[in-house]
Formats: sequence, structure tokens, C-alpha cells
Amino acid sequence: MTRRQPPDDRRTVKVSKYLSKHLRHQPERIGLVLDAHGWTEIDALLRATAEHGFPITREELDHVVATNDKKRFAIEGTRIRASQGHTVAVDLDLPAAEPPSYLYHGTVADRLPAIRAEGLRPMARHHVHLSPDRETATRVGARRGRPVVLSVDAGAMRRAGHVFHVSANGVWLTDAVPPEFLRFPS
Repeated sequence: MTRRQPPDDRRTVKVSKYLSKHLRHQPERIGLVLDAHGWTEIDALLRATAEHGFPITREELDHVVATNDKKRFAIEGTRIRASQGHTVAVDLDLPAAEPPSYLYHGTVADRLPAIRAEGLRPMARHHVHLSPDRETATRVGARRGRPVVLSVDAGAMRRAGHVFHVSANGVWLTDAVPPEFLRFPS
């Protein structure tokens, strides 16, 4: 009897990045079609990865979905999608949600002048991404350098009519955060 080898961590990261690229940003590059809500058939995804020189097994796919610390992907029946972060047109069909009083956004210092002037904008994405806690926001900001964590007065935003959604992986989404709802570190 042979034992299964644990998946190689480097391969898992590569598969995760490949999936993010094609389920969030460039599905057409490998011939994938996402439905209006970002879903595609798992079989079509696996076939497309093989046809485009980066074959992924169902076992690898399930491993990446199950172990991704940010829960970037969701599987529903025979379909898969990215949980959020799309630059392609999709409607994640997330209901409006009551946010906690404060949410957080991780960034870097060189972005602060623009954020002070314009607030947080979605840039190429559909929504501004907010974290439920400072620790997560710190990790997000650290991807681009030394992190700066901004507090977002989500309660006041909600009272002012701004709508929030929460993705399956706990990321809070809103259209924009005007500067008056931001608290900058001293």
C-alpha cells in the first residue's frame, strides 16, 4: 500500500495564484466563461488548465480551496468561483449586510496622500475591500511594504446610506469609503 504524499506547498501557491488570475481577472485567457455571478463549471476549469499547459488535478483543486488561508475560492456543487476581488464584470449576488461599527483597511504610507484627498476607491476592482480586524488589515497592507492600518467608521457610513456586503471568506465590500469616514494613525 502506498501513502499519498502531501501536496507541495510551492505547487499549492502556484495553483492558487493561477486560479486567482483566471477566476478573477482573465478567464478568457484560458477559454473560460464565467456566468453573471462569477461561477464556472469545475470540469471546464480543469479541462482549460490542461489545454493551456498548466494541468490541475481535482485533488489539487480541492486542496487549494480547502486550505487557502484567505478562502479565496468557493465551490458550490459542480461549480467554482473566486470569493471576491474580480476585475471582470460579475455580480457576486451578495445581500446587503450590517457591518460592525469599525472595519479596517491595510495600505502603505505612500498611498496616504491620495487616500486623505479621495478616500478609498475600488481602483480596478468592483469594491473596496475591508477587513474585520486590524491583524488581517496589517497582513493585507504588508503585501506592498510596511503596513499602515486605517480605521473605517462603517457604522457611520451605514447610517449615511452606504451599503456593505460580506463575501463568503469574511471580506467586507463597499463601493467606496469617503475620507470623512476614515481614521488615520497618528
